[in-house]
Amino acid sequence: MASLFADFLSSLSLINLGLAFSGVLAGIIIGALPGLSATMAVAILVPFTFALEPSSGLIVLGAIYTGAIFGGSWSAILINTPGTPSAVATTFDGYPLAKKGDGDLAMSISCMSSFVGGIIGVICLALFAPPLASVSLMFGPTEYFWLALLGLTLISTLSEGDNIKSLIGACIGLLMSMIGVAVVGGDVRMTWNISFLNSGIEIVSAMIGLFCIPVILDLTSMKGKHLGENETPKSLRLKESFLIMFAKKFEAIRGALIGTFVGILPGAGGSIASIVSYGEAKRTSKNKENFGKGEPEGLIASETANNATVGGGFVPTLCLGIPGTPPDAVILGALLVQGIRTGDTLFTQQSSIVYTFIFGLLLATIMMLPLGLLMGRYAYKSILKVPKQVLIPIIIFLTIIGSYSIQNNILNVYFMFFFGLIGWVLNRSGFRASPIVLGLVLGQIAEQGFVQAYIIGSAQGSVVANYFARPISFVLVLLIIMSLFFPAIKKIYKKRFSK
Repeated sequence: MASLFADFLSSLSLINLGLAFSGVLAGIIIGALPGLSATMAVAILVPFTFALEPSSGLIVLGAIYTGAIFGGSWSAILINTPGTPSAVATTFDGYPLAKKGDGDLAMSISCMSSFVGGIIGVICLALFAPPLASVSLMFGPTEYFWLALLGLTLISTLSEGDNIKSLIGACIGLLMSMIGVAVVGGDVRMTWNISFLNSGIEIVSAMIGLFCIPVILDLTSMKGKHLGENETPKSLRLKESFLIMFAKKFEAIRGALIGTFVGILPGAGGSIASIVSYGEAKRTSKNKENFGKGEPEGLIASETANNATVGGGFVPTLCLGIPGTPPDAVILGALLVQGIRTGDTLFTQQSSIVYTFIFGLLLATIMMLPLGLLMGRYAYKSILKVPKQVLIPIIIFLTIIGSYSIQNNILNVYFMFFFGLIGWVLNRSGFRASPIVLGLVLGQIAEQGFVQAYIIGSAQGSVVANYFARPISFVLVLLIIMSLFFPAIKKIYKKRFSK
């Protein structure tokens, strides 16, 4: 206990507090820019941490990661473009809230939700890291395949009425995910002799195009203001936001737990966590018809989940040396350079470094709340004041810079505009971008899990048993069946007992 108190005091040193504050501030700004993901934010600043103490270096990297995940919600709410891939689900209700004039409310709810998710994720990291890491080891290719399929069942959740068009959109995304060299087997598919496509469709540039370009084209033809404005634009609407958060406290906790669990699974990340959490929130909500039209509950579900993946992702990273999310892979590399070896011994032989970092990450999450509320409010006011004639070129410039900086390749910019035009045409035809992105993100995970599980099952002489007989796989299959048939059963039940 005394050592824990000493680690807490170490995290409160002026240098660690300053690093946490600077990291959160830099992360928020970088995360808010479309295309500049949390992974890039962490990777850019890793070299600056080599001169620091290991715990201080970890604190600044964790703070940047935390701030970037939250910062991605800003552009998602204000211009309908996820600043980071984990903010995809934030666009579903965040941007409609802003268009109705409740952008300040959306920014405050997003910040509070990110705070709740981040705090719960860090608490789970501190209390349950070793046992939760052992759970992640139980997930093999079969479980990842079924988990991806469970995510794809959310297509009906994202459809807003037209399931057929949503299924077609998801199939488009799945086909897009198959372009390039297969992860397992090395087959070259649908590249049309374009070498750039060998590595597949770059998800972030495609996402920027699908979400942002249609908004830009609509803004050019729109009369009046691009966002609505409420009657009290100087207010942070803290009381209103807090009351909404308190009323939806159980939904916020559920989203944070989903985000923590998904973050623990290596390679899953905040985009899957936020989409799964959003889908579960809509399924169980009494106001499900309002989702996609500016429902605060949907925003809470997304933001609590994607920020909880920060703490969850550090569980396998620190305990097993297996990165839970892409930014964790960069941080793991920084740990190795510092001479820190991850694993069970890390929490015993180098516990002071770990717990100082955990306390620092907790402080960084706490700092994010006032910083995010104040900066978010000014960001909303700035967007409101900027004329469309100035705003549209700025957004185009940011999308170009964001797409180019992913791989420093101009072809990503061309593909971003290409997918943007496709998204605009599909949007005019009644297709939404979210099922396409969902298929694109989950397609590779599903394919890799399926092929690897088939190979393992064939080697064991029990392909079917490998897919269905494993305990976690069996539970996931039951959840998939329930998610597919529950809406129909509920509709039949209502018809029968409403008479």
